Amino acid sequence: MTAVAEDPNDWDAATRLIRGGLNRSSHGEMAEALYLTQSFAYDTAESADARFSGADTGFIYARYGSPTVKMFEDRLALLEGAQACRATASGMAAVHLALTGLVKAGDHVVSAKALFGSCRWILNTWAPRFGVETTLVDAPDLAAWRAAARPNTRLFFLESPANPLLEICDIAGVCALAREIGAKVVVDNVFATPIYQSPLKLGADVVVYSATKHIDGQGRVMGGAILGDAALLDDAYKDFARHTGPAISPFNAWILLKGLETLDLRVRRQTQTAAALVDQIAHHPRVKATRYPTRPDHPQYEIAQRQMTGGSTLIAFDVGTRAAAFRFLNALEIVDISNNLGDAKSMATHPSTTTHRSMTQEQRLEIGLTDGWVRVSVGLEGEADLARDVGRALDGLLANEL
Repeated sequence: MTAVAEDPNDWDAATRLIRGGLNRSSHGEMAEALYLTQSFAYDTAESADARFSGADTGFIYARYGSPTVKMFEDRLALLEGAQACRATASGMAAVHLALTGLVKAGDHVVSAKALFGSCRWILNTWAPRFGVETTLVDAPDLAAWRAAARPNTRLFFLESPANPLLEICDIAGVCALAREIGAKVVVDNVFATPIYQSPLKLGADVVVYSATKHIDGQGRVMGGAILGDAALLDDAYKDFARHTGPAISPFNAWILLKGLETLDLRVRRQTQTAAALVDQIAHHPRVKATRYPTRPDHPQYEIAQRQMTGGSTLIAFDVGTRAAAFRFLNALEIVDISNNLGDAKSMATHPSTTTHRSMTQEQRLEIGLTDGWVRVSVGLEGEADLARDVGRALDGLLANEL
């Protein structure tokens, strides 16, 4: 009887996260090998020539890639349903590479207004130094994307859900508009994670991640990733990445590989807790508004229902003022005050003074970010413990008013 070879593309996501990209050495190790090396040796001068010419696809230098990094790239690509992945040293390295690799002087970008502060900085401050102009739009308004497009528009960029207020954009609708004018679409999918949203299936050309967040998920290392069509990634990013050096270290890639093994379990458990916690928060008399993708009161709930299969791990809510937000954060005993997200440990932050501090007040108000908003990343602690901690901190705001 002839054995039938398994096709990894037919595997469930859980199997892809464990087995995808596995490339054992001759030793047959169960845990993926960690190759801590800067360079590689060649049997002959001719083999070195073949490597550098591209005739031999073996490894050359760790800045270009390594066996450990490639396993991480292959596994994440298999999960995402992408032809190829390019790993980077951080999420912002991935965003910078993804954006600037697709534009040149004289080009125009249309982007959502609601972005992480560093992403806004790249578009508003960095890109104009090299002759690239950006128009910012209200992401849920498809008519705004169409109106902002110009003959020289080459790129659309968005986060969905967006940082920090979980604004949701119709990814398929934006991609359809981009195709009409020949522009590429880059989607930052870090809040949704590859567990709950697949931008490539919705028409996006490139997906970016801060692997620092859910993919590691345990506060250890930084990393980023760019995913998409193999030919596009090769044409837009290969030389750029090689010569500018945003390379991820093999050690970080190895940690992220191990993080992928538990990604599905962690994110689903965190989401279950987040969905329960947000209902408690929303019904508290001291909370003015909440944002969570699967709640019907989310402004883009209908879009979320079409393109997301779960609400993920982030919650945003408004307690009215900066002073109240600070009192809430300072009263937490289990949840940490931290600007990170996607971690096994729950953490909360005040976006106006941390993650989005680099934006002007006017820019923050454009996306609805007033000083009373708090962002919570729900971790893996017990649901009852988190409910008690958050509830006690919110009750303290009521007591303060008496």
